[in-house]
Amino acid sequence: MDYVIAPPAQASLPIEGSEQRFPLRRVYCVGRNYAEHAKEMGFTGREDPFFFCKPADAVVGINTGETGTIPYPPKTSNLHYEMELVVVLGKGGRDIPVEQANEHIYGYALGLDMTRRDLQGESKKQGRPWETGKAFDKSAPMGPIFPREQVGDLAKGAIWLDVDGVRKQSSDLSQMIWSIPESIAYLSGLFELQPGDAIFTGTPEGVGAVVSGNVLTGGVDGLGTLSVKIA
Repeated sequence: MDYVIAPPAQASLPIEGSEQRFPLRRVYCVGRNYAEHAKEMGFTGREDPFFFCKPADAVVGINTGETGTIPYPPKTSNLHYEMELVVVLGKGGRDIPVEQANEHIYGYALGLDMTRRDLQGESKKQGRPWETGKAFDKSAPMGPIFPREQVGDLAKGAIWLDVDGVRKQSSDLSQMIWSIPESIAYLSGLFELQPGDAIFTGTPEGVGAVVSGNVLTGGVDGLGTLSVKIA
């Protein structure tokens, strides 16, 4: 193919225990998917799930046992962490039944939905899109993918995050308002999902601000830990 400019590199993630990598297509994020986090953001109840996107090139892949680095982003004074379980799809589809949704999952990874909360808040007040608050460069650090065939279907298990060794978020995957299969099924009614899509499944309560020099360490049972330093 003769392009007029060099095409960008394919965004991808390492696969735990393999030399292969997983190519990323789209990155979807479920908003307010833990009841206690919904409350701390001023919402209650099991409202229909809603989604926003981050660009695939906002993902920063970090290997197990390493501490990755992301810069403190510009135009904000209120950078927040949101620890999340991420699912990646090995099979796509439209209008996927809930009972078949897990069959579309290739694997799971740890992810941080970094958020310029002040910019997001201003967008909310003005009824504008969230891209400036959510979709900035390097806003999605992620650990390696653990294949579903190795770890099974994740419906419960601890999810947590520490900042400089102090526990800030602590919950269980079972506390999701919309389960992983329900989120996949609902999302597939809005978009035709494809292999390579990733879905951030929401964050528990305890989100907060970080500053340059902080080290964020989070995990989900069975998926190791993700460690990120704010440069």
